[in-house]
Amino acid sequence: MTRLEAETSPLGIFGGTFDPVHYGHLRLAEEAADTLSLPRVRWIPAGQPALRDAPRVGARQRLDMVRLAIAGNPRFELDDGEVEAAQTSFTVPTLERLRRPDVCGTRRPLVLLVGNDAFAGMSDWHRWEQLFDLAHVAVAHRPGYSISAEDLPPVLAGIFRHRFCDDPLQLASAPAGHIVTFAMTPLDISATRIRSLLSKRQSPRYLMPDDVIAHIHDHRFYTEN
Repeated sequence: MTRLEAETSPLGIFGGTFDPVHYGHLRLAEEAADTLSLPRVRWIPAGQPALRDAPRVGARQRLDMVRLAIAGNPRFELDDGEVEAAQTSFTVPTLERLRRPDVCGTRRPLVLLVGNDAFAGMSDWHRWEQLFDLAHVAVAHRPGYSISAEDLPPVLAGIFRHRFCDDPLQLASAPAGHIVTFAMTPLDISATRIRSLLSKRQSPRYLMPDDVIAHIHDHRFYTEN
């Protein structure tokens, strides 16, 4: 990819606690890249997540696990900006940081990747109305199921109708503002379940990359005292 292509091509943005990262996260990012024609997906582990309990593992350790998980995939890249930040990680301030001239700038299309449940609760997010000025939103859903305005809270339904775009190629036409949806392979994997297995010293194999499992065992993460 040339420098110009890197500066103007759509960039997937995938934030989360990743406590720990697992194959459900990896498939969402991979299938989003394929379906939405994203040359790159930037993973952004939250330093101090909002709207949830404190992570079981520290920010730097979660960043290291994501680094191991995405190693070898040329479409994936890692951003440590939120891990290094002193304040709580909120989506809109994170996107504002990415829009700085020394990061992504104002012209590059940014595509925020979220799950269906997270999207349905977006109206509870910090400064959520400003999100669409900073990025597109791509919502993952199960194959065979579509997302409709009728299934969303009223405050979000009108925005969905106004901003929905059924052609992912249109994401490259503007820096922000569209909502697109994409189907992903349903994987019944959760970080909560993995933490439970690890706390009981049961195997999480085939739920997450082996390198991440080895790292967890080496550092004794998620084990009961």
